[in-house]
Amino acid sequence: MGRIVYKYVIFIFFSLLILNSFFIIAHSKNLDEKKPCKRFVLYYHDILFNGTNGANATSATVANRTKLGNFNHGMLVVFDDPMTTDHHLLSPPVARAQGFYFYDMKTTYNAWFSYTLIFNSTEHKGTINIMGADLMGEETRDLSIVGGTGDFFMARGIVAIRTDIAQGDYYFRLEMDIKLYECY
Repeated sequence: MGRIVYKYVIFIFFSLLILNSFFIIAHSKNLDEKKPCKRFVLYYHDILFNGTNGANATSATVANRTKLGNFNHGMLVVFDDPMTTDHHLLSPPVARAQGFYFYDMKTTYNAWFSYTLIFNSTEHKGTINIMGADLMGEETRDLSIVGGTGDFFMARGIVAIRTDIAQGDYYFRLEMDIKLYECY
């Protein structure tokens, strides 16, 4: 009698496992790279504090570069940068980018970003969390969207960034093409 119950339990277990697999396959999303569920372009403006521009600076070095190479290796920058819908620094910001980046290669310029876009406008409320390597030698680079809140609850996607302008070490503007592929 014990063997029959054991076989019955095994049969039910495998039946449920197969049904669960069918459910997952039936409800999985097919992501189309050409069709994000939400897409918009913003401009990220970063003004690095240089010791004299405290009123205008939006970022500051909190760990100086090391002597390893000539590419700011080890420099850590914390920022609270305005995000606009056009190229103009003085346009009203639609969001703030708050986080940090650090230079992590000693043989070329390369940074690693981790930040949150914080929206509080009539169009959007909530946050988008972004992280990844900024391979500065490339014309466009992709960073991962790893989550969000509010209008962007549990968002997943890609931010394609392109350096729009760089003025020395103290100001740069990035064009950010934000593509969300999981929207709830």
